[in-house]
Amino acid sequence: MARKIAVIAHQKKTFGGGLDQLRVLLAEHDVGKLLWHEVPKSKKAPKQVRKALKEGADLVFVWGGDGMVQRCSDAMAGSGVPMAVLPAGTANLFAANMGIPEDLPEAVRIGFQGEHRKLDLGVLNGEHFAVMAGAGFEAQMIADSDKDAKSRLGRLAYFKAAVQHVGGPLVPMKVKIDGVDWFDGPASCLLLGNVGTITGGIEAFDDARPDDGWLEVGVSTAQGPIQWARVIGKMATGRSEESPFVRITRGRKVTATFETPLTYELDGGDRDATTKIKAEVAPGALTLCVPEPSPQDD
Repeated sequence: MARKIAVIAHQKKTFGGGLDQLRVLLAEHDVGKLLWHEVPKSKKAPKQVRKALKEGADLVFVWGGDGMVQRCSDAMAGSGVPMAVLPAGTANLFAANMGIPEDLPEAVRIGFQGEHRKLDLGVLNGEHFAVMAGAGFEAQMIADSDKDAKSRLGRLAYFKAAVQHVGGPLVPMKVKIDGVDWFDGPASCLLLGNVGTITGGIEAFDDARPDDGWLEVGVSTAQGPIQWARVIGKMATGRSEESPFVRITRGRKVTATFETPLTYELDGGDRDATTKIKAEVAPGALTLCVPEPSPQDD
C-alpha cells in the first residue's frame, strides 16, 4: 500500500544535493502522495506539520537542524506518526545523538527502513524540546550567535559567543526537583537534558538516555575563563559531576526561579528572558526513525 509522506523543509538549509536530490530519492520509494512544505524559518514549521498530520501523513521527513526538529517535535508530540530527520542544519546534535548520519541517501533510507523508536521529549514553559534546554550563560551564548556568523563559521560561532560571556555575573536562582528544594544560590547556568552530548561533542550528561523517562538537570557555578575551562575540560575527559563547579541530578519535574530575568533556549533556539521556568518530561512522546541496531548491538 502506498504511503502518504510529508516533507517539512527549511528552505535556507543545505544538505547533500539539496531538496532536488531529496525529491529524486523519495521518488524511488512507493510514495502515494507527497505532501511538500517549505518554510523560510523554523518557527513557521509547526503550522505545516499540523496541516500534514491532518491530511493523513504517516511519515514526516524534517529537513533542517535542531531548531527545526524542536519546532516539529512540538507539533508532532503524542501523534504516534514517525519523524525522519534529515540533518541539514548548522547544529544537528539530535541527529548525531541518535546515530543519524549527515549522508542524505542514508538518512532517507533510515526514514523508510529504519527502526521506529519511542523517545521522551522535555517540555519547558509549554514547548517540547528534544535535545536540551537551558537558562543563563549557555542560552545567552546561543542568543548572541547571530545567524550570519552561524552560516559562515558553523559551530565556531557558538564558541566565539561563549568567549564573550564567560565573565558574566552569577545570578541567584532556586531550583526544585519533583517538588523538593535542590539548589539555592548564585549560578551561571541551568541546563536540562534529554540526551547527553552537546555542542562540540562534549558529554554534558554522561548517563542520559532519551527513553528513560527522566530529565537530566545540571547547574554550573563557574565564572570566568579559568573556571569554565576547567568545567569543559572535565566534561571532555571525565564525568561532568566531578567538576567542583557543577551539580547534576535528574527528575521528572523541574521548576526554577531567577532573581533577575534570564534568556532561555530550547534546542538552540533562544526565547525571551524570564524569571521562572517550569519543565517536565513527556515519556515516549516522539516516534523517531533511527538506524537498525548492528549485530554487535544485538
